[in-house]
Amino acid sequence: MDSSRSLGIMVPARVYGGLEHNEWKESEMNATTVAVDLAKNVFELAVADEQWRVAERHRLTRAQFERWFNNREVRLVVMEACGSAHHWGRVLRARCIEVRLLPPQYVRAYVKRNKTDAADAAALLEAARAADIKPVAVKSVEQQALQALHRTRSGWMASRTGRINMLRGFCREFGLVVPEGAARGLAQMARYLADERSGLPGMLRGSMRLLLEEIRLMEARIQQLELDLVELAQQSPACQVLQSVPGIGLLTSTAMVAAVGDPKSFDSGRRYASFLGLTPREFSSGGHRYLGRISKRGDRYIRMLLTHGARSVLRAATVAHRAGRQVDRLRSWALEVQARTNHNKATCALANKLARIAWAVWTKHETYQPNHAVPQAPHA
Repeated sequence: MDSSRSLGIMVPARVYGGLEHNEWKESEMNATTVAVDLAKNVFELAVADEQWRVAERHRLTRAQFERWFNNREVRLVVMEACGSAHHWGRVLRARCIEVRLLPPQYVRAYVKRNKTDAADAAALLEAARAADIKPVAVKSVEQQALQALHRTRSGWMASRTGRINMLRGFCREFGLVVPEGAARGLAQMARYLADERSGLPGMLRGSMRLLLEEIRLMEARIQQLELDLVELAQQSPACQVLQSVPGIGLLTSTAMVAAVGDPKSFDSGRRYASFLGLTPREFSSGGHRYLGRISKRGDRYIRMLLTHGARSVLRAATVAHRAGRQVDRLRSWALEVQARTNHNKATCALANKLARIAWAVWTKHETYQPNHAVPQAPHA
């Protein structure tokens, strides 16, 4: 009896390689590589034989997909590194199946003609054979939970900023000036609401008070979430090592650990910086080589955190230089870059450098040791 029919799977009578599904050969039943095009409720499977030719195709529901592997000897499963791929990767690894997650942007090049679920699954098989496509590491439950905390905080921060700007706009409509800065602005708007002669209409004051209360509530939630991150970082040796690097604090270290479980999955620090989109885009042809702006590919969130950290380090180094204090070699290098280019380029260059240093200390499990202070060099 057909094993797929015994599991309640409806198999269409398609022809692959001159055989219908009810005429599968023993060699096709022993296929060990499966490409899976993931979706919310429907999963497209392409089963390949030893020559990487598609021998079977299945379109399964979520329940059928889990049961399909019960009676199959599968060695390798290839999927795109999408939202639910890490969950299914852990499920399949628990069955002692090798899982390979491929970057979607690289798989897209192997899709032939029109985009369909079947074409996407076949493209996964072709991309899996490319030796130059590095797979994405399967994230653990803890990593994904930590990423979810960061996304929650980012959402609350965006909502808080939007509500503050909304209140500023209301005040501006009635000729009331609100100073810059979130803390100063909220304090001034609260004083306007408390003053009956400020000019704010009575019908609007109730809604504005509710917005202020909502902002205070979000600030309390953000503070509590950051305390949870502090507790997690104290229990993580990787976070402690990363926080020894200048410009990397609580948010950046925990975000790095959440995004990358094993830093050794990158060959070098430059590979890691490229993953964060901090390496320059290259436009080269023949004997001409041109390096442009940073690529801005990869993880946008960590790149943003590293850039802010680099800007803080560069600002502190500038203040120390103007005060006549000595700085270490890293900060001296950043000041030299700033002197011959500009502040923004030096910030991106320093963020690139910090990413490479973070990879180095992370892989070696050693805290960052700054070089001895070097004499000040004159800056233009």
